[in-house]
Amino acid sequence: QVQLVESGGGSVQAGGSLRLSCTASGYTISNNCIAWFRQAPGKEREGVASIGIRGTTYATSVKGRFTIAPNLEENTVFLQMKSLQPEDTALYLCATGSTVGCSLSADEYAYWGQGTQVTVSS
Repeated sequence: QVQLVESGGGSVQAGGSLRLSCTASGYTISNNCIAWFRQAPGKEREGVASIGIRGTTYATSVKGRFTIAPNLEENTVFLQMKSLQPEDTALYLCATGSTVGCSLSADEYAYWGQGTQVTVSS
């Protein structure tokens, strides 16, 4: 059974940093695509970053500020976030199980974690 567990969220001031973790069980992240999404209240789920065998993809809104990277020993994918802004406030979720590719489209992913909340104050 595939399970994804996110952690590392919290409350920070604008300009601050956080590192989110997505740890998989029942599933090996090696050679598979893992993606991070976020969802703010009243808004659609938005793709943030993904990593797979062909490399990484970032949303324009986070490029240069967020970095996605794996730790294969821990079967974990990290999302390092810096220069956070209030508009980054959202529930952050990781996903996997794409049979199409490694895009930032939520419809592509079969397995989701419960999410970790990130709140950025001005």
